Amino acid sequence: MAQMTNPIPQLIIKADQVTGQVSPMLYGLMTEEINYAYEGGLYGELIRNRTFKANPHEAIFWSAVGGAVISIDTNQPLNTALNVSLKLDTSKASKTCPAGIVNGGYWGIPVRPNTTYHASFYAKAEDFKGPLTVSLASTNGKTVWAAATVPKVSGDWQKYEVTLKTGEVAPSKDNQLVIATTKPGTFFAHHGKIWFQQVSLFPPTYKNRVNGNRPDLSQLLDDAQPKFLRFPGGNYLEGDNLKEHFDWKKTIGPLEQRPGHRSPWGYWSTDGFGLPEFLGWCEDLHMEPVLAVFAGYTLNHNYVKPGPDLAPYVQDALDEIEYVTGETNTIWGARRVRDGHPAAFKLHYVEIGNEDWFDESGSYDGRFTQFYDAIKAKYPQIQCISTVGNEQSEKKRVHSRKPDVVDEHYYRSATDFEQEAPNRFDKYDRNDGKIFIGEWAAYEDIVPWNKKSEQLAPTPSFKAALGDAAWMTALERNSDLIVMQCYAPLLVNVNPRGRQWRPNLIGYDALNSYGSPSYYAQKMFSTQHGDQILATDSQNMPADPTPKLFFDATRDSQNGKIILKVVNSLGTTQPVKIQINGVAQIAATGKAVFLKADRPEDTNSILEPQKIVPVSETVNGLGTDFIRDFPAYSITVLELETK
Repeated sequence: MAQMTNPIPQLIIKADQVTGQVSPMLYGLMTEEINYAYEGGLYGELIRNRTFKANPHEAIFWSAVGGAVISIDTNQPLNTALNVSLKLDTSKASKTCPAGIVNGGYWGIPVRPNTTYHASFYAKAEDFKGPLTVSLASTNGKTVWAAATVPKVSGDWQKYEVTLKTGEVAPSKDNQLVIATTKPGTFFAHHGKIWFQQVSLFPPTYKNRVNGNRPDLSQLLDDAQPKFLRFPGGNYLEGDNLKEHFDWKKTIGPLEQRPGHRSPWGYWSTDGFGLPEFLGWCEDLHMEPVLAVFAGYTLNHNYVKPGPDLAPYVQDALDEIEYVTGETNTIWGARRVRDGHPAAFKLHYVEIGNEDWFDESGSYDGRFTQFYDAIKAKYPQIQCISTVGNEQSEKKRVHSRKPDVVDEHYYRSATDFEQEAPNRFDKYDRNDGKIFIGEWAAYEDIVPWNKKSEQLAPTPSFKAALGDAAWMTALERNSDLIVMQCYAPLLVNVNPRGRQWRPNLIGYDALNSYGSPSYYAQKMFSTQHGDQILATDSQNMPADPTPKLFFDATRDSQNGKIILKVVNSLGTTQPVKIQINGVAQIAATGKAVFLKADRPEDTNSILEPQKIVPVSETVNGLGTDFIRDFPAYSITVLELETK
């Protein structure tokens, strides 16, 4: 008797049935200060604790050389914002043993060949005239890569700036900035003192923006063509307590006027990366801001009562919107111009708070209503996003004002995403408002908030990327409902103690960076899709018991091209019969881009940054009815030309 064989899966694309429009804002970025994402990451500044405010008692991340003595001094502030300084005692300085201060950056300072660095600092002196030598040197002190001289230091606070230019050197990260002197003091006094504040070192930045961003990380992000940036986060928006929320008015203007604040993830933020820098980031990557405003709720579960107590925070939000969108004749629009951003920004979405489903007091309805009414009164075109989404309890979902959009967050195992992808959003009422999936990520097996996750790599394996891709087929197939989505967290410094959460999309150290497999999955989806969602059907799909084959199809209405995405999480090659209805003809030749791994545990890293990257190939034998083999553990985008 003949042996029975399982029929191969069949995928049917109904090209004559458009089920909805792909949201033009679907793919974007979510960001907050976590994992040293700005300080020690995207923000170009190379000096750690440049304002000496990270610890009130000692100058952490700074050290003395040449027998010098350093200390935090609260009696010689630069101003009320930077109200401490670093005092250097130069009395032991000599020609053979220069005395000074040293900073090793964020686990090293990158030195690259033929590169110009801009160093600056504020200083004042007593019984000391100079000179000071500013140098970029190896950590062991044996090699000076570049140096410059400040001839003398004034008795009053003054800013000093020098240029450091490297030659033909090999790239390295085990380096430090040194500011030192061979002079112990003046002719009359040999106990000179120098006070420092805001010591800075900048390499070239992306698109040469002043106070700008790290080029390699910016390029990785730009390559994914994000349409929006959700900022400032996340827990970073709320802060652990009211004093530590993201107070945007303290993050604008000259850097020396920004006091900084503690991040809820346990380290100091100088706020050099403030609201103007978020907007500059949007400019550089052609993204639209999705602005989150502080809504009176903090991570320690304190909240501001709706009514008069909340009113100042509502006004802050209105002022912030004016800063982003206002014309030059408005108070805050004019301030934005002074901060270097002449043109107003488009702003269609404002998120009111962050994860307010954690607020057990029930205050969010009143807080949301107060913000909603004020924003709509002045900016009726702005869409207001609630942070209590459809997954929360009915009690928490009460809204006296119907949100334009609700924000849902999903941190799931890859298996959970694969189980939910086929029909997760089919049950949603299309008349019940739009969805913003403002944070989500697949993890392999161990939940991110489990201590055991600290033993895993900071960025995800291909197993997680398969879960991500399966989930994105659901998001894209339902993007008539899901107007925006963004993976989180975005960035991680991979050094020990540099990570507070995993998995993360992009990893880096001081010198190098890489995209995880999940980054490349995001990039494939973001850069390759049409504007029309096509109806699809399937038969004989593998499941054991979790589904193993995932797909969606869109079409570019301008050129008729059909873009099919297929995710195969099986460990074997999967032939699929593809049938396309509703078109006269499909060109025999098309294009495929695929991402695959030999094992689901495989991944990228600092040492192997491109172990798993997308590969493009020309595909033949296409038509309205054909069979295509999809590799084991793979994500494929297939472009089909219609005729």
